[in-house]
Amino acid sequence: MNAGIFLLGLAYVLSQFFRVFLAVLAPVLERDVGATPDDLAFASGMWFLAFAAMQIPVGWALDTVGPRRTAGWLLLAGGCGGAAVFALATSPAHIDIAMALIGVGCSPVLMASYYIFARDHPPAQFAVLASLMVGLGSVGNLVASYPMALAEETIGWRASLWALGGVSACVAFGTLVLVKDPIRIIGETKGSLAELFRLRALWFIFPLIGVSYAISIAVRGLWIGPYLAGVFGADTATIGRATLIMGLAMIAGTLAYGPLDKALRSRKWMIAGGSFAALIAAVVLIIIPSQSAGLSIAMMCAIGFFGATYPVIMAHGRSFLPPHLIGRGVTMLNLFSIGGVGLLQFLSGNVFSSAVPAATTSDPFVAVFTLFAMSLAVGLVIYLFSSDSPN
Repeated sequence: MNAGIFLLGLAYVLSQFFRVFLAVLAPVLERDVGATPDDLAFASGMWFLAFAAMQIPVGWALDTVGPRRTAGWLLLAGGCGGAAVFALATSPAHIDIAMALIGVGCSPVLMASYYIFARDHPPAQFAVLASLMVGLGSVGNLVASYPMALAEETIGWRASLWALGGVSACVAFGTLVLVKDPIRIIGETKGSLAELFRLRALWFIFPLIGVSYAISIAVRGLWIGPYLAGVFGADTATIGRATLIMGLAMIAGTLAYGPLDKALRSRKWMIAGGSFAALIAAVVLIIIPSQSAGLSIAMMCAIGFFGATYPVIMAHGRSFLPPHLIGRGVTMLNLFSIGGVGLLQFLSGNVFSSAVPAATTSDPFVAVFTLFAMSLAVGLVIYLFSSDSPN
């Protein structure tokens, strides 16, 4: 952990924060700018789709100009600029624009660190290093819960966004100064997307990485707030505490999968088992969505814990990548992951709005949970045909 990696870790803290903080602000944004739950689902989807769309150019930039400038300049322009637009928002459309800009700014930070890990460290260390980075970044998940709710109640959400823009600028400048690009190998073969997609082993990994992260981050990043408020009458503070608990579960899961990757013989079946457990928790939410707030929060925590497979799925995919395709390869895996979240967020907003009005307050949320569970089930079935990789 040198200073450059630490700065990239702080940048990833911001990335994790920005992808989930809308859940806590849902009630106040509806009051102040008229943003309904399906509006926020669209805005959240804009963050993820903008993030995903940047992965191909980010992959090219990592292989061409290096992680230092790629991460630093994009975070400065997108992260800082998007936070400023959000702070000035007066309509849901402004929030859409702000979230898209922030998605662009956050798009390179994790991949920049993964690129450095893949180039400067042995392949066997990748899963542990990747899990530690995600665990560090998940602090942003926690800050976006109760602390964000507290900041909104004390200084207001607009002042909070201005402060976040300032923090983003500081981290971006630090990244430009302190991150060290890996040494390039003279005469190294240049890879292409066509060559990447000729790696058949990745075909069975893309669908699961496209949906596995989606269910946990969509619930934590957006739907936990409207769900608890609409079904159980939870206020902002209660939602903040619930998102904090789920955030802790997601961190615990991430940190658990890293050591398990070293201890277990099969990476594939570890990932499949965790995904199946997350699927069972989602099914419980579908069957008994309004029995008690405690049970629902417990099931969402189970989704967060068992669904924290992202770093080890990335390690599974990375194990099939030759050195000259690392930049494009890890960013393409990330494109499927983040793009899947964005697509499902858009779909979830449409599913929710189409289920309103409903016989009970829980029915629209059951429709959303069903969408996520079915997507995860399809991805898991396809993944079962993948090739295993040595841990």
